Amino acid sequence: MRVPGRYAHARHILVGNKSQAQAILDEILKSKKPLKIFKKMAKDYSKCPTSEKKGDLGEFHEKQMDPKFSSQVWAQELEQCSCFIKTKFGYHLIWVHSRDD
Repeated sequence: MRVPGRYAHARHILVGNKSQAQAILDEILKSKKPLKIFKKMAKDYSKCPTSEKKGDLGEFHEKQMDPKFSSQVWAQELEQCSCFIKTKFGYHLIWVHSRDD
């Protein structure tokens, strides 16, 4: 049984510093195939165990994630990565596949 609330399916890349996050974002933004680059960068650079799944977090409830992370998931456009955010875990680049609005 699903817990009531909003759900999303997203990927992320977690890195330890702002300059690395910016360099990865720059690569994604200049690519003609941004999702492909996002997945490659997640696999190669993310500090999160999800790097083995190219950053795929699967479907999650909004309250399962850090509040800053969840806020960004519901604020940004679907199917793109245009910024990064900082949480207590580090710097995140997020790609949202789908979400309940």
